[in-house]
Amino acid sequence: MKLGALFSAWFPSRPAPVGGGETARVVSRLARPGAPARELDLLLIWSAVGLLLLGLVMVYSASIAIAEGSRFTNNQSHYFLLRHAIFLAIGIGCGLAAFQLPMAKWQRLAPALFVGGVVLLIVVLIPGIGREVNGAQRWLSLGPVNLQPSELMKVFVALYAADYTVRKLDAMGSFTRGFLPMMTVILFVGFLLLREPDFGAFVVITTIAFGVLFLGGVNVRVFALLAVVAVIGFIILIWTSPYRRERIFGFMDPWQDAFGKGYQLSHALIAFGRGEWFGVGLGGSVEKLFYLPEAHTDFLLAVIAEELGFAGVVMVVALFAILVQRTFAIGREAIKLERYFSGLVALGMGLWMGVQSFINMGVNMGLLPTKGLTLPMMSFGGSGIVANCVALAILLRIDWEVRQLKRGGA
Repeated sequence: MKLGALFSAWFPSRPAPVGGGETARVVSRLARPGAPARELDLLLIWSAVGLLLLGLVMVYSASIAIAEGSRFTNNQSHYFLLRHAIFLAIGIGCGLAAFQLPMAKWQRLAPALFVGGVVLLIVVLIPGIGREVNGAQRWLSLGPVNLQPSELMKVFVALYAADYTVRKLDAMGSFTRGFLPMMTVILFVGFLLLREPDFGAFVVITTIAFGVLFLGGVNVRVFALLAVVAVIGFIILIWTSPYRRERIFGFMDPWQDAFGKGYQLSHALIAFGRGEWFGVGLGGSVEKLFYLPEAHTDFLLAVIAEELGFAGVVMVVALFAILVQRTFAIGREAIKLERYFSGLVALGMGLWMGVQSFINMGVNMGLLPTKGLTLPMMSFGGSGIVANCVALAILLRIDWEVRQLKRGGA
């Protein structure tokens, strides 16, 4: 079965409003990517801009206390704000450069980028090279900044999984020729991530890779078997790791040990409770005053809940829902026009944004066990912001090429 027909079975929709002759018509030259805004998905753009700007404001609000009270930051209240703004500027610059590359070029680069990402994951584990923070060795020190390879790997996996699926399209029904090679590669990547350890990134990257394979037409029985094996594997990983096991027990009843393994979650829940409907006001959070650990990274949503209330949380959830919905819509349009690589890349990135934001929100609200995953496009972190901006630029490039093709371009 062709990928387009398979995708239509999963996501039925109206036929594309473009006739066959119009789609087949090829013009001699396309306009350059400096397209006006009406040639891009405005809902995707404005939802992403809203998240980035709100994240900038809330990172500043959540980090003022820790920045003022730390010698590491020279007691500068705006320390994290300036760094986050610089990371955002770098991310936008990288995004503008990424937008200039046609998707055909991204497809050719996908294997090399993936191999480069694997090399970085190996290098970060070398003693004396990788930087260790709070017992996790996830960063490479590059002078004044730190690079987190696992964040870049999320982009690379989305590109590689899409390229692999397109190349192996005729073999997707075969376990040995279609599924097994990709599973082996991803398990190796997962092994490297668990050595850091970074269980959260492992979950997200695995979801991206196997989600793309599933949408690309992998045998459903094989995928069901994988799901069972994955659940068993996750249970074993949790049960054989004391700190992961403690997190599970702390999640089940954080108040039983509110000053121990349930400390983060209990204070996050207190922040949500204090926020009520409309919050205590921007800058008015008490939990960020050294009570709630990682307030400007993993638990940024809890500060948003306390300062902006239920209304603020709903706004964040709505913006992410729009972002993910538009990402899947762009992927669907690309698939219908037989741009299979572009469509699968968009779907993979939609899975990334949706799953990671869901996990982070679930952790903040006490719906999921505590896990070190940031809120995409909002939490403090240079590698994450740059990776998010590059992913957004690739999505906009896919959208731009699809719109040009529907207008009769090549």
